[in-house]
Amino acid sequence: MIAEEGGIPPLLKLLKEESNFEAQIAATVTLFNLVNNEDRARLVTSEIGVPVIVQCLHKAPIWVQVLVVKLIARMAENDEVSQEAFARENVIRPLVTLLSFDMADNLYERRSIHSVFKMNKIGSMTSLSSATTTWSINRKERENEPSELKRELKTCCARALWMLSRGNLANSKLLTETKGLQPQRNRIPSSDAFRTNSPAAKAVVYRLLRLIQESKIAGIKIPAIKSIGSLARTFPARETRVIGPLVKQLSHQNPDVVTEAAIALGKFASPDNFLCTEHSKTIIEFDGVIPLMRLLRGNERTQHHALVLLCYLAMHAGNNEALMQARVLTALAGADKSIVGQHSQLRQLIMEAIHQLNMYHAGVIPSQRVSHSP
Repeated sequence: MIAEEGGIPPLLKLLKEESNFEAQIAATVTLFNLVNNEDRARLVTSEIGVPVIVQCLHKAPIWVQVLVVKLIARMAENDEVSQEAFARENVIRPLVTLLSFDMADNLYERRSIHSVFKMNKIGSMTSLSSATTTWSINRKERENEPSELKRELKTCCARALWMLSRGNLANSKLLTETKGLQPQRNRIPSSDAFRTNSPAAKAVVYRLLRLIQESKIAGIKIPAIKSIGSLARTFPARETRVIGPLVKQLSHQNPDVVTEAAIALGKFASPDNFLCTEHSKTIIEFDGVIPLMRLLRGNERTQHHALVLLCYLAMHAGNNEALMQARVLTALAGADKSIVGQHSQLRQLIMEAIHQLNMYHAGVIPSQRVSHSP
């Protein structure tokens, strides 16, 4: 009814009321409830709502930002056009900045805030001076906010980034390339490029790992696990701080958390990952084989992804004693035929893994598989 009666433009106008936080909250909550399907989310976008929402994200206090980020996530989740529109408005960078706020304070002090909010040529709704001043004020306000509220904001940002990158290669690339501190007009030294050991990247990964390790809510853990899995190709071979927490989640009580952990680890051990052999060995070193074997008694989806990961470990580290002690060869040979029969790729994967293990058991060292470059 609100949309049909032309209620979206007035709501967006309320969202612009920077001095009236109550109006902003009411407008954001109403829009959030409104955009629960593709048509209405796209209607907000067609009313030039995305630039208004992004501008509000820059200028609003933290409790309003939480609601605005939730609105962004819902629109991106329900509508591909909105997903792309938010990317054009450069919303990914401020979301990453909010996610990594506490960790990156010292670095922001050393570099100009200009590099955080300088927009691309595609378009900008906020001038540099305005964004700089507002961000500085908001940062001081956030320092005095309750830790629970700051944690909620970071959780919402993680989900929004997930929704913006889900199924969208261009946005995923933007996310992985976002350093949060990149000047747009000046070339930066190669040492400042986005890497998992850069300050901004460390901040994001640190926050995601904290969510994985400390959160007791599956709805928070799962997006963080998926995000780490999406970044699997960016981690070096010695990166044990990420794989360890993921392996631990294989023993979680929630089957969805367990399955997503197996999927994420599968992206580290997949032949598509250049460092699959090293990552596979690391997974085994963190005692990942036994919990994976237990997952073969889970539901169909869990069994599927557990089998995939076991196959990768067998192909890349088949001579490891842990695989032999856990009788992985026997488990793969006796895998549930009803599951294997539905997935031809899984069937082929199991055959190849069994072949590799048989060769190791026979004392023949198979030729190394060639991993695909990322």
